[in-house]
Amino acid sequence: MKKGIVQLLGILLCISSSLCAQERPNILLVMAEDISNDLACYGMPEVKTPTFDQLAKEGIRYTNCIGTNSICSPSRSALMLGTHQNITNTHNHRSNRKVVLPNEYTPITKLLADAGYKTIVGSKLVMKKGEKIDCNFMHQSTGEYNGSTDFGLFNEKSAVLKNDGKPFFAQVQLKVTHRGNWWNSIREKSQHPVDPSKVTLPPFIADTPATRLDWATYLDQIEYADHEMKMLMDQLEENGVAQNTVIIFMGDNGRANIRGKGYVYDSGLRIPLIIHYPKALKKDKVDDQLCSFTDISATILELAQVDVPTYFSGTSLFDKQERDYVYSARDIWDEIKDRSRAITTKRFKYIKNYMPEVPYDAHQGYLEYNRPAVHVMRKLYSEGHLTSAQAYFFSPKKEVEELYDLKNDPDELVNLIHDPKYKKELEKLRGYMNEWQLEHIDRGFEDVAPEGFRGVAFVKYLKVYHPELWSQLEEGKLLDLTKEQSDFSKNHYKKKTK
Repeated sequence: MKKGIVQLLGILLCISSSLCAQERPNILLVMAEDISNDLACYGMPEVKTPTFDQLAKEGIRYTNCIGTNSICSPSRSALMLGTHQNITNTHNHRSNRKVVLPNEYTPITKLLADAGYKTIVGSKLVMKKGEKIDCNFMHQSTGEYNGSTDFGLFNEKSAVLKNDGKPFFAQVQLKVTHRGNWWNSIREKSQHPVDPSKVTLPPFIADTPATRLDWATYLDQIEYADHEMKMLMDQLEENGVAQNTVIIFMGDNGRANIRGKGYVYDSGLRIPLIIHYPKALKKDKVDDQLCSFTDISATILELAQVDVPTYFSGTSLFDKQERDYVYSARDIWDEIKDRSRAITTKRFKYIKNYMPEVPYDAHQGYLEYNRPAVHVMRKLYSEGHLTSAQAYFFSPKKEVEELYDLKNDPDELVNLIHDPKYKKELEKLRGYMNEWQLEHIDRGFEDVAPEGFRGVAFVKYLKVYHPELWSQLEEGKLLDLTKEQSDFSKNHYKKKTK
């Protein structure tokens, strides 16, 4: 049995089914969007995250939480179902929203509600109420769920976190860290904006004033999210439920920057995970076990004393047996059809690119107006001014296979695929990938056409109607395009698609 969890397991085992529901813990799942391990407690310089650091100091900080996908909606689908998104056909970004789940799968919120939990999505304390769900199957935010005619995932929206005769499970999204038109205003309102001259950029991002400012602004959003986390914790304290509430903080995918969100590198897959429950968990513990979204699903059910379904592809983080690897996937994202798979162990990362002809820089519409570094580095690449580590992202093709030593090369800069010294490790990770694909049907290999072309249309709109703004984007400026997006939606996109 792992150290630091004996107390928790003892509490769970000793609580009998005859006890009233309120004696079970409340569970608050807080999910920050588009965030890698970029908190102070994970070692990110210049960012100030006192609340997240407190959570880690009073709980368990996981260092090897790896996403099953590097894009939000597939990841959230895996979390909601406890099963890898490529098994449940929920792997393509924002597809299948009108497709009913097979009968064998049940959302964890339904399982929790059946066990007597009140389920809540969102909070009025955070930006845009944090009510995002974003799952790739037929669903509604609230209401009953039977999987055939009723598809509500939660009981209530943005309810106050308090006791009312039932324990609660609340899922709150911290949207501020997602790329959005609010980034500049959040930075402008900050009492201590992060100094661009002091940030530390990863070596695969070119060091320019524009990329430094963009990185600093990203850290400003994380600091805002830290403040939102504090407000949620304060509400728990004010309502007297803090001591009996398990807090799980996590990301949904990696940071929205070069090699991050949308790609199966560590900066796209590795996310923060902290579990806080001082009533039962050992404090200030660092856990390096490999884990993923489906394991978090199983852990939530175990905490709530709900049987974990046999179809789950995850197991509780408090089980004896640890994972050997995490199988991650990248499939369709908006208009870009791609297919990459990754195997991550504690030490190594193996990537198989099934569509190497699709470059990493695929000129995806969404990225064209949301990632300043893409424009800055694309220009530097054309001029031959990038390092080899930076230039690979802009190569016309991807390598078919990639292998990285995460211990000695955490930024995944040196591809060891042809190094004979790593042949044994390469065969081992290839074996893991074959093993997973033999045991499961990976629905990502089915031939499906992309659907999301809105970003492409918006890029064309900017170039035609606002060439001055497009020029600023190409210079690497982060812009607030709220007005333009509204005009595009009202007067151009709808008319064009009627």
